[in-house]
Amino acid sequence: MAGVKALVVLSFSGAIGLTFLMLGCALEDYGVYWPLFVLVFHAVSPLPHCIAKRVTYDSDAASSACRELACFFTTGIVVSAFGFPVILARVAVIKWGACGLVLAGNAVIFLTIQGFFLVFGRGDDVSWEQW
Repeated sequence: MAGVKALVVLSFSGAIGLTFLMLGCALEDYGVYWPLFVLVFHAVSPLPHCIAKRVTYDSDAASSACRELACFFTTGIVVSAFGFPVILARVAVIKWGACGLVLAGNAVIFLTIQGFFLVFGRGDDVSWEQW
């Protein structure tokens, strides 16, 4: 039952993050939908971790080169997701208020993704592989 409660909380926080992102795009003062390209970063960010988890078979090792490389790529993806709206605001494609809303949405969504892997990524009875 704890897994279901965690999934509901993570779903709610993901919806809050997407609401911030949509507000940064669709409010009447902003009205530019370029920040929606951040969704690509949100979709791609868990992939290096999932691939590294499947490739490395030794689960007792503290770290491996494959996992470290996956962390490096994930960090690059997350930093790019935060940098993209700032660059768009700097070149005046979007307004700074929209940039702030997109950055807030990024923070909430990436914390939700991290929370998902922390809750369901362990090797106990409730695992994210079952979803």
